[in-house]
Amino acid sequence: MAVPGSNPRFIEKAQGLPADEVFLDLEDAVAPSAKDEARKNVVAALNEGDWSGKVRVVRVNDVETPWAYRDVIEVVEGAGANLDCLMLPKVRDASHVQWLDRLLTQIELAMGYEPGRIGIEAQIEDARGLAGVDEIAASSPRLETLVFGPGDLMASLNMKTLVVGEQPPGYTEGDAYHYILMRILTAARAHDLQAIDGPYFNIRDVEGFARAARRSAALGFDGKWVLHPSQIEAGNAVFSPTQEDYDRAELILEAYEYHTTVEGRGAALLGDEMIDEASRKMAQVIAAKGRAAGLTRTRRFEPPS
Repeated sequence: MAVPGSNPRFIEKAQGLPADEVFLDLEDAVAPSAKDEARKNVVAALNEGDWSGKVRVVRVNDVETPWAYRDVIEVVEGAGANLDCLMLPKVRDASHVQWLDRLLTQIELAMGYEPGRIGIEAQIEDARGLAGVDEIAASSPRLETLVFGPGDLMASLNMKTLVVGEQPPGYTEGDAYHYILMRILTAARAHDLQAIDGPYFNIRDVEGFARAARRSAALGFDGKWVLHPSQIEAGNAVFSPTQEDYDRAELILEAYEYHTTVEGRGAALLGDEMIDEASRKMAQVIAAKGRAAGLTRTRRFEPPS
């Protein structure tokens, strides 16, 4: 969930919302004149707030702005012990991430923090960043996540639209964002990173948000930004498997284990479906998502008599 660092009321409210990650924003959501005060708000919130069960992230300004280095220094020196990741926007090549990695290492050593503990999330937001996403994904051992930034990327490509997150008017043949999403997802998976879809700006259109979320969830993305509490429930529902799919995944894992270890077979039938090693790998993904969502099983595998 994105929360403006310049709004203490929103920051306080976010602590009680069921979002997996909250990032306190120092970039686009904060006016230039409010940057200094927003840093102070963010440091205080990290040190004094209750972020139990949430990944704590701060989005700094991009490396080509005059605010980036102060964002990193003040936030990490002031609250590094209570910070999980920094999000770096508008990453155009690997050197952006490497700059942040080096600066974080210097601060960690100076402050006595564990070197390398604070992670990095990189936003892919323009044509240059998308073209270099493989190099970006391999740029630092701190890198944990690639994030699709739709608004800036749409502008970078000269897309004919003013609605962030929706299909451009006149595009009726499929999904205008499919290549972008798959490009980011493939780079992320090749380097064992998370892939996160970007925001849907019409916060009152929850069904529109859910429709966009279903697209990236179906591809395999790990989550999606929310901009408003009304989007959280829909997002959690979309990225969690259904009870039926979760039960099926656990059955596949149990059945495959039985057939390979007890019967010594590499492939078998589960109902009318053939299962093998590829089935096991696919089922592991769904089962892990279901467990993370707190689902409990309603069906069990019964070995053949």
